[in-house]
Amino acid sequence: MSMCDTRTHAHSRVWNNESMSNANRVKLRAPELVGRRWINTGGKNLSLEDLRGKIVLLDFWTFCCINCLHVLDELRPLEEKYADVLVTIGVHSPKFEFEREIESVDRAVERYQVEHIVLDDPNLETWKAYTARAWPTLVVIDPEGYIVASMSGEGHTSGLISLIEEVAAEHEAKGTLRRGDAPYVPPAPREGDLFYPGKVVRLDDGRLIVADSGHHSYALYDSEGANLLGRIGSGERGNADGNFATAQFSEPGGVAQLPPEIAQHVGYHLVAADTVNHTLRGINLETQTVTTVAGTGEQYMVGASDNVPDQPGFSGRYDGPATAVKLSSPWDVVYAPKTSNVVIAMAGNHTMWTFDPVAGTVAHISGSLNEGLRDTSDAATPFDLDEWFAQPSGVRLASDGDVWVADSETSALRKLDPSTGAVTSYVGVGLFDFGFQDGPAESARLQHPLGALELPDGTVAIADTYNGAIRRFDPQANTVSTLARGLKEPSDILVVQGDDTTSGYLLVAESAAHQLTAVPIPEEALEVNEGAQQTKRPVTEIGPGPLDITVAFTVPAGQKLDDRWGDPTFLQVSSTPENLIVDGAGGKEGTQRTVTLNPEVTSGVLHVTARAAACDGEPGGEIPLHAACHLYQQDWGIPVAVVPDGPNDLALDLRGA
Repeated sequence: MSMCDTRTHAHSRVWNNESMSNANRVKLRAPELVGRRWINTGGKNLSLEDLRGKIVLLDFWTFCCINCLHVLDELRPLEEKYADVLVTIGVHSPKFEFEREIESVDRAVERYQVEHIVLDDPNLETWKAYTARAWPTLVVIDPEGYIVASMSGEGHTSGLISLIEEVAAEHEAKGTLRRGDAPYVPPAPREGDLFYPGKVVRLDDGRLIVADSGHHSYALYDSEGANLLGRIGSGERGNADGNFATAQFSEPGGVAQLPPEIAQHVGYHLVAADTVNHTLRGINLETQTVTTVAGTGEQYMVGASDNVPDQPGFSGRYDGPATAVKLSSPWDVVYAPKTSNVVIAMAGNHTMWTFDPVAGTVAHISGSLNEGLRDTSDAATPFDLDEWFAQPSGVRLASDGDVWVADSETSALRKLDPSTGAVTSYVGVGLFDFGFQDGPAESARLQHPLGALELPDGTVAIADTYNGAIRRFDPQANTVSTLARGLKEPSDILVVQGDDTTSGYLLVAESAAHQLTAVPIPEEALEVNEGAQQTKRPVTEIGPGPLDITVAFTVPAGQKLDDRWGDPTFLQVSSTPENLIVDGAGGKEGTQRTVTLNPEVTSGVLHVTARAAACDGEPGGEIPLHAACHLYQQDWGIPVAVVPDGPNDLALDLRGA
């Protein structure tokens, strides 16, 4: 996910290989925390003065953002380890209109089991005060109320640990550190069979299997979804193989059933996307056992040298053993007879992969790792990977053997050829364009859809999640209409076929209602026109001609840049429209770039991706054998307006101090 800044001014900082000590930092008083309300405080309003004596970690997030969800999970062990000195505050600053609603924020905090304080910041007041420029952004405040560090993106846990220990030691010595008395108040637990169900699939024997994501398990139901028959997984968050009662998942997603002959050969019947564990799990319905069949349990980080642990420095398109590569938040899966593979919506790094259960391999088949909306070019050959996705979250088989893809962050419906990786978009415009508008497909708008399903008549039902609606795309007429609305975050759809007396209906995983909901298929669809919208982000003014882009990165204490394979920093720059930049686009090493802007284009979006790799070790020394290494990364999508008197530089922080 990405977000823009306000008007950007020059900064002199660039990345370096020295950690800045507290004594050398320019002290900047942290602005007050202002928002609509506080969550997880037992109804108490807080101020920074109330938190004096504590180390405060601000996490600027929004719940549609997969990178933000990654950070929530990165912070869990850190929050537990430093519970007596650290107060984490999630500042929820929304992208979509749906994310501004009070009930939506409350549900997100509950859904993702956020075990820290949250400040609801719908008007981005605190976001602007801290000049946040991207989701996620982290800011560390010392016990006296001064900012000591800011960083964008994910992968900062190791650096945060060293910084927290450094700040805690300094203020313990000064007598300004206060232990205990955490203001977090946990909410009351919710009762019920389902807790934020995500995906629903019909098995060959008629039963339904539901990804009960909030309960970290799968629920088995009868054919109508009325009676709970059993459960796969203990219900406790974790990552463990075993029998149905002891196996552990973490916010699991979609399930794909294998053909009987393949299931018999490989020893399991279902392939499950274990999203937060970054793995695929094999489920044997007869022996009632769960095994890990793909992934290492660690997250694939774009540009990291250890994504393939046995091949340090590996880069390029992976196609190899399934358990020898890291995955990134696989959200949904579907079996594609066209290739005899399972297609994976790899939401975490905006790509599409396949899993071959017989060969035991996975392959990256589509997506450049850039976040956005771009189809396969006419000149592309199979698996050129020039496409852009943004959190693909739903995959279902099309009648022609291809795969429908709900691409959530671009609010788009797309179609993938699993044999070539080619993708075509049918509904959707871009990363920041959404709405609730029916009509011709080119002008229709969705809002963060999570599921899509081809209906018997050849039209496509779309779980239009943030609009609370089931939409329908008609490929023949090239139009979009609405089948139902008023639902609470519909995440997936099944068709229940009619008989002589019924016309059939849709069974919807109504996630925020914690249930499966029957929705009739109307004879005539609605036509809704509530308008197209764009994410309301401040526009950064820049001047015409050359633009100097600089990303600041300060190596955490106890680490040094990992220069064993060359420059460990990387910067990629592109734009929408593409002709906004006439020279200097593309990716290469370093954290500084000069691009030349097109004088005929006055507005657009700059897409900037920065990465830096560091390992445990002292600056100037060798990296110790078996040292832990870390990748820091962030994507920015920055709306810009070219004005005559605008600045000719753009400064961003990957990790500043």
